[in-house]
Amino acid sequence: MELLTNLDPLLKAFWFVAIPASLIFIVQTVMTFIGADSSDGLNADLNADASGTDTPFQLFSLRNLINFLLGFSWTGISFYSNITNPFYLLILSLVIGILFVLLFFFIIKQMMKLAENNSFKYSETLNKTADVYLTIPAKKTGKGKIRISIKGSFHELDAMTENESIPTGSVVKVIRIENSDILIVEII
Repeated sequence: MELLTNLDPLLKAFWFVAIPASLIFIVQTVMTFIGADSSDGLNADLNADASGTDTPFQLFSLRNLINFLLGFSWTGISFYSNITNPFYLLILSLVIGILFVLLFFFIIKQMMKLAENNSFKYSETLNKTADVYLTIPAKKTGKGKIRISIKGSFHELDAMTENESIPTGSVVKVIRIENSDILIVEII
Protein backbone atom coordinates (compact mmCIF):
# COMPACT_ATOMS: atom_id res chain seq x y z
CA MET A 1 0.00 0.00 0.00
CA GLU A 2 3.06 2.23 -0.04
CA LEU A 3 2.27 3.00 -3.68
CA LEU A 4 -0.97 4.70 -2.63
CA THR A 5 0.56 7.00 0.01
CA ASN A 6 1.95 9.51 -2.49
CA LEU A 7 -1.26 9.84 -4.51
CA ASP A 8 -3.72 12.72 -4.52
CA PRO A 9 -6.47 12.13 -1.88
CA LEU A 10 -9.25 11.75 -4.51
CA LEU A 11 -7.28 9.22 -6.54
CA LYS A 12 -6.31 7.42 -3.34
CA ALA A 13 -10.02 7.23 -2.38
CA PHE A 14 -10.86 5.74 -5.79
CA TRP A 15 -8.16 3.09 -5.30
CA PHE A 16 -9.35 2.28 -1.76
CA VAL A 17 -12.81 1.62 -3.18
CA ALA A 18 -11.64 -0.21 -6.34
CA ILE A 19 -9.39 -2.80 -4.71
CA PRO A 20 -11.88 -4.34 -2.22
CA ALA A 21 -14.80 -4.00 -4.67
CA SER A 22 -12.79 -5.83 -7.34
CA LEU A 23 -11.79 -8.60 -4.94
CA ILE A 24 -15.37 -9.09 -3.76
CA PHE A 25 -16.55 -9.09 -7.38
CA ILE A 26 -14.03 -11.81 -8.27
CA VAL A 27 -15.17 -13.92 -5.31
CA GLN A 28 -18.85 -13.44 -6.27
CA THR A 29 -18.11 -14.40 -9.86
CA VAL A 30 -16.23 -17.55 -8.89
CA MET A 31 -19.01 -18.51 -6.46
CA THR A 32 -21.60 -17.98 -9.19
CA PHE A 33 -19.78 -20.24 -11.64
CA ILE A 34 -19.25 -23.04 -9.12
CA GLY A 35 -22.88 -22.87 -8.00
CA ALA A 36 -22.24 -21.67 -4.45
CA ASP A 37 -24.17 -18.46 -5.01
CA SER A 38 -27.68 -19.48 -3.99
CA SER A 39 -28.63 -16.06 -2.68
CA ASP A 40 -27.52 -12.47 -2.88
CA GLY A 41 -25.34 -12.98 0.18
CA LEU A 42 -27.24 -10.47 2.26
CA ASN A 43 -30.53 -10.89 4.03
CA ALA A 44 -31.62 -7.30 4.42
CA ASP A 45 -34.37 -6.73 6.93
CA LEU A 46 -36.71 -4.97 4.53
CA ASN A 47 -40.44 -5.56 4.49
CA ALA A 48 -41.49 -4.47 1.05
CA ASP A 49 -44.38 -5.96 -0.86
CA ALA A 50 -43.01 -6.81 -4.31
CA SER A 51 -45.90 -9.06 -5.28
CA GLY A 52 -47.29 -8.34 -8.69
CA THR A 53 -43.88 -7.41 -10.04
CA ASP A 54 -41.70 -9.58 -12.19
CA THR A 55 -38.44 -8.23 -10.76
CA PRO A 56 -36.05 -11.14 -10.17
CA PHE A 57 -33.59 -9.05 -8.18
CA GLN A 58 -33.44 -6.48 -5.40
CA LEU A 59 -32.30 -2.94 -6.00
CA PHE A 60 -30.43 -2.75 -2.69
CA SER A 61 -28.23 -5.84 -2.55
CA LEU A 62 -24.56 -6.55 -2.01
CA ARG A 63 -24.15 -7.55 -5.67
CA ASN A 64 -25.60 -4.25 -6.91
CA LEU A 65 -23.48 -2.29 -4.45
CA ILE A 66 -20.36 -4.05 -5.74
CA ASN A 67 -21.40 -3.41 -9.36
CA PHE A 68 -21.90 0.29 -8.59
CA LEU A 69 -18.60 0.58 -6.73
CA LEU A 70 -16.74 -1.14 -9.58
CA GLY A 71 -18.09 1.30 -12.15
CA PHE A 72 -17.64 4.28 -9.85
CA SER A 73 -14.08 3.57 -8.73
CA TRP A 74 -12.58 2.33 -11.98
CA THR A 75 -14.09 5.25 -13.89
CA GLY A 76 -12.53 7.63 -11.39
CA ILE A 77 -9.15 5.93 -11.71
CA SER A 78 -9.33 5.75 -15.51
CA PHE A 79 -10.35 9.36 -16.11
CA TYR A 80 -8.40 10.99 -13.25
CA SER A 81 -5.62 12.28 -15.48
CA ASN A 82 -8.01 13.38 -18.26
CA ILE A 83 -10.64 15.24 -16.21
CA THR A 84 -9.00 17.83 -13.99
CA ASN A 85 -12.17 19.10 -12.29
CA PRO A 86 -12.96 16.77 -9.33
CA PHE A 87 -16.68 17.64 -9.45
CA TYR A 88 -17.02 16.51 -13.09
CA LEU A 89 -14.96 13.41 -12.37
CA LEU A 90 -17.26 12.45 -9.46
CA ILE A 91 -20.39 13.07 -11.56
CA LEU A 92 -19.04 10.91 -14.41
CA SER A 93 -18.05 8.20 -11.93
CA LEU A 94 -21.54 8.23 -10.36
CA VAL A 95 -23.20 7.99 -13.78
CA ILE A 96 -20.98 5.10 -14.87
CA GLY A 97 -21.59 3.33 -11.53
CA ILE A 98 -25.35 3.61 -12.05
CA LEU A 99 -24.94 2.38 -15.63
CA PHE A 100 -23.12 -0.70 -14.29
CA VAL A 101 -26.13 -1.51 -12.08
CA LEU A 102 -28.55 -0.93 -14.99
CA LEU A 103 -26.41 -3.14 -17.23
CA PHE A 104 -26.60 -5.88 -14.58
CA PHE A 105 -30.42 -5.49 -14.46
CA PHE A 106 -30.59 -5.76 -18.26
CA ILE A 107 -28.44 -8.90 -18.33
CA ILE A 108 -30.49 -10.56 -15.58
CA LYS A 109 -33.74 -9.68 -17.36
CA GLN A 110 -32.46 -11.25 -20.58
CA MET A 111 -31.39 -14.37 -18.69
CA MET A 112 -34.82 -14.64 -17.04
CA LYS A 113 -36.37 -14.91 -20.51
CA LEU A 114 -34.49 -18.18 -20.87
CA ALA A 115 -36.26 -19.60 -17.82
CA GLU A 116 -39.70 -19.97 -19.41
CA ASN A 117 -41.79 -22.88 -18.22
CA ASN A 118 -42.48 -24.93 -21.33
CA SER A 119 -43.67 -28.04 -19.55
CA PHE A 120 -46.45 -29.88 -21.35
CA LYS A 121 -49.98 -29.96 -19.93
CA TYR A 122 -52.77 -32.04 -21.42
CA SER A 123 -55.22 -29.17 -20.92
CA GLU A 124 -53.35 -27.21 -23.62
CA THR A 125 -54.51 -29.72 -26.25
CA LEU A 126 -58.22 -28.86 -25.94
CA ASN A 127 -59.75 -27.54 -29.18
CA LYS A 128 -56.44 -27.98 -31.04
CA THR A 129 -56.07 -29.86 -34.29
CA ALA A 130 -53.80 -32.85 -34.72
CA ASP A 131 -52.84 -35.52 -37.24
CA VAL A 132 -53.75 -39.14 -36.63
CA TYR A 133 -50.50 -41.08 -36.30
CA LEU A 134 -51.95 -44.56 -35.62
CA THR A 135 -55.53 -45.41 -36.60
CA ILE A 136 -58.04 -44.67 -33.87
CA PRO A 137 -60.56 -47.54 -33.43
CA ALA A 138 -64.31 -46.76 -33.47
CA LYS A 139 -66.49 -46.02 -30.43
CA LYS A 140 -63.80 -46.15 -27.72
CA THR A 141 -62.94 -49.79 -28.43
CA GLY A 142 -59.21 -49.07 -28.36
CA LYS A 143 -56.61 -46.36 -28.49
CA GLY A 144 -54.85 -44.81 -31.42
CA LYS A 145 -52.22 -42.10 -31.47
CA ILE A 146 -52.26 -38.50 -32.61
CA ARG A 147 -49.41 -36.11 -33.27
CA ILE A 148 -50.08 -32.60 -31.95
CA SER A 149 -47.97 -29.45 -31.75
CA ILE A 150 -48.03 -27.56 -28.45
CA LYS A 151 -45.74 -24.57 -27.85
CA GLY A 152 -43.68 -25.45 -30.88
CA SER A 153 -42.94 -29.07 -29.94
CA PHE A 154 -44.68 -32.19 -31.22
CA HIS A 155 -46.21 -34.78 -28.92
CA GLU A 156 -47.52 -38.26 -29.73
CA LEU A 157 -50.47 -38.88 -27.45
CA ASP A 158 -53.08 -41.59 -26.94
CA ALA A 159 -56.46 -40.81 -28.45
CA MET A 160 -59.94 -42.33 -28.69
CA THR A 161 -63.08 -41.42 -30.59
CA GLU A 162 -66.78 -41.80 -29.82
CA ASN A 163 -67.66 -42.13 -33.54
CA GLU A 164 -66.37 -44.20 -36.47
CA SER A 165 -62.77 -45.31 -36.85
CA ILE A 166 -60.36 -42.55 -37.91
CA PRO A 167 -57.61 -43.63 -40.32
CA THR A 168 -53.94 -42.63 -40.18
CA GLY A 169 -53.26 -39.23 -41.76
CA SER A 170 -56.66 -37.72 -40.91
CA VAL A 171 -56.94 -34.34 -39.24
CA VAL A 172 -58.81 -34.35 -35.93
CA LYS A 173 -59.82 -31.91 -33.22
CA VAL A 174 -59.39 -32.61 -29.51
CA ILE A 175 -62.77 -32.21 -27.81
CA ARG A 176 -62.01 -33.39 -24.25
CA ILE A 177 -59.64 -35.30 -21.98
CA GLU A 178 -60.46 -38.56 -20.16
CA ASN A 179 -58.52 -40.12 -17.28
CA SER A 180 -56.16 -37.13 -17.43
CA ASP A 181 -54.12 -38.65 -20.28
CA ILE A 182 -56.44 -39.91 -23.06
CA LEU A 183 -57.67 -37.41 -25.62
CA ILE A 184 -61.13 -37.74 -27.10
CA VAL A 185 -61.05 -36.51 -30.70
CA GLU A 186 -63.37 -36.07 -33.64
CA ILE A 187 -62.57 -35.90 -37.34
CA ILE A 188 -62.68 -32.49 -38.98
